[in-house]
Amino acid sequence: MIRHFQPADLEPVLDIWLHASILAHHFIDPTFWHDQLGAMREVYLPSAVTRVFEADGKVLGFSCVYEDTLAALFVAPEHQGSGIGTQLLKDAQAARTSLQLSVYSQNVPSLHFYKKHGFTVFREQRDEHTGHLETVMGWAPDGLFDPLP
Repeated sequence: MIRHFQPADLEPVLDIWLHASILAHHFIDPTFWHDQLGAMREVYLPSAVTRVFEADGKVLGFSCVYEDTLAALFVAPEHQGSGIGTQLLKDAQAARTSLQLSVYSQNVPSLHFYKKHGFTVFREQRDEHTGHLETVMGWAPDGLFDPLP
């Protein structure tokens, strides 16, 4: 079931974010992700519309949308590949007329995931926090996404 984030979801969401980030971004020192926990807790999660996927009373994944940007979509590593990410993405798409996102260019599985779900690549840019290249992508239901500058 997908539902709105509740305060009791904070620690499970942060745990999923940290472990999935370290796994998906093996090319970035894990210390970076640990150092970002405070910002996730105090800045990013409170400013976004966060939805969680829950099964049997346990949070297994979440998405964060800020304005028209899919800022985060993470699934607990042990549940990846089970369709949870697709459900969370469809939920986010249903709530917006368009979405954009940035994903690290070295995160090939995520690039394929978003392309499979109708996202178009617009450009690469350097992430200001890590220095790694990231791919900027966009989606609109009609396929006519106008990328932000």
